[in-house]
Amino acid sequence: MNRERLSIQNKKGHKLQAYLELPADQKPHYFAIFAHCFTCNSNLFAVKNISRSLTSHGFGVIRFDFTGLGRSEGEFAESYFSANVDDLIAVNDYVTQQYKAPGLLVGHSLGGAAVIVAASRLENIKAVATVGAPSTVSHVTHLFSHGIEEVKQKGEVEVNIGGRPFKINEEFVSDFNKINLPEITKNLRKPLLIMHAPFDRTVGINNAHELYHNAHHPKSFVSLDDADHLLSNSRDSRYVGNVIGTWVDRYFEPQNNTMLDTNGEQLVAHLDLVENNFTTSIQTKKHHFIADEPETIGGDDFGPSPYDFLSAGLAACTVMTLKMYAERKKWDLQEVYAYITYSKKHSDDLMLDSNKPKRIDHLQKRLKFIGNLDDTQKAKLKEIASKCPVHRTLLSETIIETEVIN
Repeated sequence: MNRERLSIQNKKGHKLQAYLELPADQKPHYFAIFAHCFTCNSNLFAVKNISRSLTSHGFGVIRFDFTGLGRSEGEFAESYFSANVDDLIAVNDYVTQQYKAPGLLVGHSLGGAAVIVAASRLENIKAVATVGAPSTVSHVTHLFSHGIEEVKQKGEVEVNIGGRPFKINEEFVSDFNKINLPEITKNLRKPLLIMHAPFDRTVGINNAHELYHNAHHPKSFVSLDDADHLLSNSRDSRYVGNVIGTWVDRYFEPQNNTMLDTNGEQLVAHLDLVENNFTTSIQTKKHHFIADEPETIGGDDFGPSPYDFLSAGLAACTVMTLKMYAERKKWDLQEVYAYITYSKKHSDDLMLDSNKPKRIDHLQKRLKFIGNLDDTQKAKLKEIASKCPVHRTLLSETIIETEVIN
């Protein structure tokens, strides 16, 4: 999996549970920190989806549980707003020391307010994105307002928030009124993306309006249409991650991928035995991709296996050949699927005449056609599929010349 588990100590000595989500090649260009919503945790599907979508834009994303939530140490009563900001700063410092200084903060709901405040205190943060964030920190107090008077009398009480019991104390309650988020937003002076659903029933759209009004340019707003507050539809959360990844690109120095020199050949593969297990970088003149082996045979499964690529070459060549043939014939072939499975089979199982029984490389090709085609046309397409260049190469006598170069 493209994920590492981390344990990060905050200023109170509590260990925060965290995960680092990595791009497919395990080499992030930038780092981001994700702050989850009030009483949530970093394993919320929306948090995972946004984080993993950002990895496709070159980010390593740290998602973590605030103090007293999820698998982080401490009590929920210690998870007041200022403590959340302190946790964010502790995570930022850890990532800076262990990897590279983060440049992006992303926050969901109250986590959005927390990342605005944290960004105002961290010089290394270049941009901030909020999702369904309130315009004031005290916005969440209505969730436990039924226990505020009792807190004043008893010092600590148990309240029900979202169907779950939490203990809160006077410090927890009073801290939500100490932070002037509108003023901090006015003074932030960093690129800010505000994403909000117009019909959010938990944090109304007016909050997005107030945040946008208070912020200075460059600032952006993106509507999340009919998404709910928790982004329970995975399509919404993936959309959020991809929009953030595209938006923030203009605020980071472009990182050129290290291009392998093909030395005049069509393709080069490179494996660094010191840094990697089987993960191999492959480069053509214009395209880069990753090959690996599955975990079952000692690989990390960061990319397709060599035989997957062999099958992919056959499948791609097959469907392209069928497209050209059908278009030339003006047949109604709208879509074509080529399913390929590679295996080793015994010659006896294949009912082949052989003086010496042996195991043989076997590729199974199954075709599916979408369109108004009769049986005769389908039979002809099947015949043409066996004549694509890669298919013919695999069946022909092939000579591979190998030499060592300096």
